[in-house]
Amino acid sequence: MRFPALPFDNRYARELNGMYVHWRPQRVAAPRSLYFNEGLARALGLDPAVWGGEAGAPVWGGNVVPEGAEPLAQAYAGHQFGGFSPQLGDGRALLLGELIDTQGRRRDVALKGSGRTPYSRGGDGKAAVGPMLREALIGEALHALGVPTTRALAVVATGEDVHRDETLPGAVLTRVASSHLRVGTFQFFAARGDTEALQRLLDHAVARHQPDAVGEPDRALRLLRGVAERQAALIAPWMNLGFIHGVMNTDNMTISGESIDFGPCAFLEAYDPATVFSSIDRQGRYAFGNQAAIARWNLARLAEALLPLFPGVDEDPEPAVGQATAVIDAFPGLFDAQWRAGQRAKLGLRSEQPGDSGLADDFLVLMQAQRMDFTLAWRHLAAAAEGHEVPLRALAAEPQALAPWLARWRARWAQEGEAAEVARRLRAANPWLIPRNHGVEAALQAASDDGDLAPFQRLLAALQRPFEERLDDADLAEPAPPAVTACYRTFCGT
Repeated sequence: MRFPALPFDNRYARELNGMYVHWRPQRVAAPRSLYFNEGLARALGLDPAVWGGEAGAPVWGGNVVPEGAEPLAQAYAGHQFGGFSPQLGDGRALLLGELIDTQGRRRDVALKGSGRTPYSRGGDGKAAVGPMLREALIGEALHALGVPTTRALAVVATGEDVHRDETLPGAVLTRVASSHLRVGTFQFFAARGDTEALQRLLDHAVARHQPDAVGEPDRALRLLRGVAERQAALIAPWMNLGFIHGVMNTDNMTISGESIDFGPCAFLEAYDPATVFSSIDRQGRYAFGNQAAIARWNLARLAEALLPLFPGVDEDPEPAVGQATAVIDAFPGLFDAQWRAGQRAKLGLRSEQPGDSGLADDFLVLMQAQRMDFTLAWRHLAAAAEGHEVPLRALAAEPQALAPWLARWRARWAQEGEAAEVARRLRAANPWLIPRNHGVEAALQAASDDGDLAPFQRLLAALQRPFEERLDDADLAEPAPPAVTACYRTFCGT
C-alpha cells in the first residue's frame, strides 16, 4: 500500500546537525496493530482510516517510512541513579519527524522499540508487548487526569520474539511528545565542552519551549526558569495523585515538562512517602516522597550544562552562578505552591487560609498511620462531606482516629459552601479510578501471554473517565490485597 506524504516540518533535523544520526527502523516480520489512538491521530491531522489499524501497522511497525519523515536517533547523556553516563542516546528509538497539530502545536512523532541504533550500547533495540502497552495505558491515564504527558499514538506487534529474562512477543510504540529534548540532551554537549553546539541547542529549545526569550541575551537563564516552572507544575500533580515515576534520571526529565518513559512507574495504594516499587531502585533514590527533591537536583544539572551560555560567564562566573543558583533555590517554593493548590482542591476548598497546609499534612499523617488507600481516602471525602463517613472510616485500621481531623475539616469547608457543592468539587478533584498496579499487570499479562487484548481495552476505556463512578468498573477501582502490594515490583522494560 502506498501511503500519502505527511506534512512533517522537521526543525530538529534542519537546525541541529551533529546532534543525531540519520537512521532507519528495522523491518519486522509481521506488523499487526494492537492499539491505535484515533483521538490523538485526529488531533495530529491524521485520518484513522488511512493510518490506523492494520492499514497503518506497516508504518507504525517501522516497515514503511512515510514520505516527509527523516528518521533519526538523538544524542543525549544523563545521570542515571546519580552516576553520569556521557553517552546514552536513542538506543531503541527514532524520531520520525515533527507534525504541526490541528491547534498549531509542534509535536514529535517517534518510534520506540524499532531496532538497534549507533547508541544502542550492545542492546537489541527492541521492545516487548507488555511495556509498550503500559506506555499507552499510563500516558492516557495521566492525560485524562490532567497531567502533562507524552502519549502513545500506536502500538504494533512485530511478530518477532524479544529475549529478556524470558522470551516475550515484540512490539513497537509510536510516541507523541511536545519534544524529546531532555536535561541529558544539554549534558551531552556540555560534557564535551562543545559550546557552539550547546548554543544551537539552546536557541532551538528556546524557540520551541520558551518563545518569549527568543533572541534575548539572558535566554539560557530564562529557559532554566521556564523548565523549573514546568517541572513544578508536573511533579505536584504526580504527588497529588500518588504517582511514582520510578526512574527520574536526567535523560528522563523533559524540557517541555511532560511525563515521559513509564517503565517502572506505579501508583501508591497504602500511603507511605518511602514507597518504592522499581526493581532497580535499590537505595530508594526515586521513592515517592523524594520526587520533588530529585527534580530540583536534576535542574541543578541542567543549570551546570547551561552555565557556559550565560552572558559574561568567561570574564566573571560568579554572577551567572548566583543567577542559576537562585533558580534552583526557588524550585521548592514553586513546587510547594503547585502542590498546596492541588491539595486545597482535593480538600474541597476554593480559597487559601493559613491553616490549610496543616490540615492537608495532618490528613497525610493519618493516612500513613492508618495504612489508608491514598486514592480512595481522598475520594471518600466527598461522601463524608455529605454526611456518609462509613466508606472513609472503613479504610482506617482505627476508624475513631479520624474523628478529630474530620471535625476540623468540616468546620473549614463549611466556611465556603454547602455540603452538596463541596462534595461536587471533591469529586471533580479526586479521581475514583487510577491505574491500579495489579490491574495493569493483569491486563498486560493477558495481552502478552495469551494475545488477549480485551482486559487492556477495558482498562484503557475506564481510565479515560477517571472521575466517574461506574458499577461495571467497580472491580478496577479496588486496591490490591496488602500482601500483593507488599511484594509488587515494576521493571524498566528494556
